[in-house]
Amino acid sequence: MNLASAKPSSTDHSRCRHYTADGRRCRLAVLDTRSHLCFRHSALIAAASQPPQNDSEDLSADLLPELSEFNSGVDINKFLARLLVLVTKGRVSPRRASVLAYITNQLLHSHRAIAHDNHLQPQQPTPLLDFSHWPDPVDGSGIKGPAVFRRAAEAAAALRERENSQS
Repeated sequence: MNLASAKPSSTDHSRCRHYTADGRRCRLAVLDTRSHLCFRHSALIAAASQPPQNDSEDLSADLLPELSEFNSGVDINKFLARLLVLVTKGRVSPRRASVLAYITNQLLHSHRAIAHDNHLQPQQPTPLLDFSHWPDPVDGSGIKGPAVFRRAAEAAAALRERENSQS
């Protein structure tokens, strides 16, 4: 397709003046009255006239102001928010932004994998509470431990109170 192919001898001004390589005229209506092209061909000419975006520009100062090591999901979230701002301002191409977003996605998945691996590794043994050396409870429940002695102490206090109130 030839972007600049327009024949000045055409008389129908309601149709786009773009001609294809085989000589057929575009059938779409004119959008821009200065160029007499439709929306599609005027956008192609506008895109061809713009200089290509520099995808190798260093944006580390904008994307990484505090030099994060991406150790948490919050760091990745802040990075993606800054990336979105740069894409909407036109400073980062959508292609470069998608590559950076993919890399951060991989970082996020690696965080989950590391957390999963850490969970599978043997943890420090929790102290085992052994109450076998404690005496049998007075209430006959057979349950040994601090709760039994607390109940026994409460019962003894209540018994003492009853005895003191009767005296």
